[in-house]
Amino acid sequence: MKYRNFILLFLLSTIGLAAPAQTRTVTPITYQQLEKRISNKDTVYIVNFWATWCAPCVAELPNFEKLQQTYKGQPVKVLLLSMDFKSKLNEVKTFASKRKLISEVYLADKPSEQVFIDQVDKNWSGALPGTMIVNAQKGIRKFYEKEFTYDELNKLYQTNK
Repeated sequence: MKYRNFILLFLLSTIGLAAPAQTRTVTPITYQQLEKRISNKDTVYIVNFWATWCAPCVAELPNFEKLQQTYKGQPVKVLLLSMDFKSKLNEVKTFASKRKLISEVYLADKPSEQVFIDQVDKNWSGALPGTMIVNAQKGIRKFYEKEFTYDELNKLYQTNK
């Protein structure tokens, strides 16, 4: 029975009916690279720190995606930064692909969890989810250790743009 299923799957894939799932680009990023990425003064950045195993994180991801879609073409950029271990890169790629994430997705490349957390914000306990908003033009850099609804995110963006 197992062999019959394997042969059927093999035949379907060779004629293109069972195409493998495409993987989403997920780029490892160090803290220094993140700082460079969010330094453009013409853009407001909303960086969401999350993990595939974090239920509140996964629950709020659609809110960040909706915000990115709502303001498409405007100077706002949502960055989804996974705090999963670097060894989980393929799992994060699969996760992002299955959910068809449109925002830029990164994986924290951190030699030390605590050092990375402290670099992001000295008051961050490391709990997830976490969100940072950066508007370099106005000198705004705020960190929130909480789960956001879409309305809260939208208000956060509106008051800091």
